[in-house]
Amino acid sequence: MNILRWFISKTVREACVVHKHYRRLLASQSDVLSAQAIGPVQAALDSLKSTINTGANKGAIRIKAEELQFAAEKWLKPYPNATWRENVEVLLVALAVAMAIRTFFLQPFKIPTGSMQPTLFGVTSKNYLAPGNNPNFQIPTGWERIKEFFEGISYIDVVAQNDGAIEDISQPVGIKLINFWQRFRLGGHEYTIWFPPDYGEAPPNADALAYRAGLSRDHYYHKGDHVIKLRLAAGDHLFVDRLTYNFRKPERGEIVVFATVGTEIPQQDQFYIKRLVALPGEKVQIGDDRHLRINGVRLDASTPHFANVYGFDPKDPPRESQYSGHVNGTVDTKFGLIPNLAPRFPDEQTVFDNSGNNYMVMGDNTCNSYDSRSWGTFPANNVIGKSFFVYWPLTTRFGWGNQ
Repeated sequence: MNILRWFISKTVREACVVHKHYRRLLASQSDVLSAQAIGPVQAALDSLKSTINTGANKGAIRIKAEELQFAAEKWLKPYPNATWRENVEVLLVALAVAMAIRTFFLQPFKIPTGSMQPTLFGVTSKNYLAPGNNPNFQIPTGWERIKEFFEGISYIDVVAQNDGAIEDISQPVGIKLINFWQRFRLGGHEYTIWFPPDYGEAPPNADALAYRAGLSRDHYYHKGDHVIKLRLAAGDHLFVDRLTYNFRKPERGEIVVFATVGTEIPQQDQFYIKRLVALPGEKVQIGDDRHLRINGVRLDASTPHFANVYGFDPKDPPRESQYSGHVNGTVDTKFGLIPNLAPRFPDEQTVFDNSGNNYMVMGDNTCNSYDSRSWGTFPANNVIGKSFFVYWPLTTRFGWGNQ
């Protein structure tokens, strides 16, 4: 066949598709068809192929293609549930493509905690029934509510239908990307929360909803009382770039996602996201000025990827969810931060030797981040990829800029 004719003639291309389709059908059914059935179809296939190869005009090619279609419909066996088969094939191809993209290029990931705030946010919440908050807060409606939805804001508002205490809280029911419902019982009455949001992580042995909403089985509710009045802000959902590190190694300051297996982290089946601070073979210190020292060299705001981390005012004390550098044990003691936040770095004289093919990472939320200051290093092979693109919610962090 003349390749040029295939490119310039739509009729030739369509005839080739028809020929390929029926040739494959005949091959797949040849073991169940009689010679009487195979002969006419094979003859029509040969005739169409010959007509295309000899450079016949478009009319002759169309006639031969129609003859092939007529012969195939007469002698070949129709597939049962052809429409279903086609839909399933399309779905399987789509799933295969999606899995390939996820495995080799981009993998979706959601931020579970606030350890990288204010660069990347985990789930945050406000319980209006907690002391000091406003239990009479009116949940927005109309356009304001729609606007907040795209910002990842959701509300749960439940009023007691009768007197009683919390008896049971079930886990949300759904699939990986969405929860459909969650139920709890109070005073013999079952309540259903439709499409409950992601609550993020809770302390060990604590229910996530109870933790966020301040629910207690010891509290007795009266009919008409607010049981839950909760505002939740979704954690950032982003794509992880799984391709780049196939061609180069991670660089200091990049935000990486890694598996916890083989580390001192108790949860061995999870994935963490932190900022890479130390490479294999380096010696690490955390100064009392909240700056890292790598092999004796102080990192500052001019170090690539650390402009925000070290852009704080040294006169300001470290604060949660604010850029405050990196604190050691001395700073913990001085400002009354979380105890044992940096057990491997009790003071600025302590030098951690990052031997072996390991990395060290720290969260930008230095006052509330469980990172290498506590559990040390992780194997370089545990790296999954780097932070690439925040696709939800539609806040100021949306896009590529959160590096």
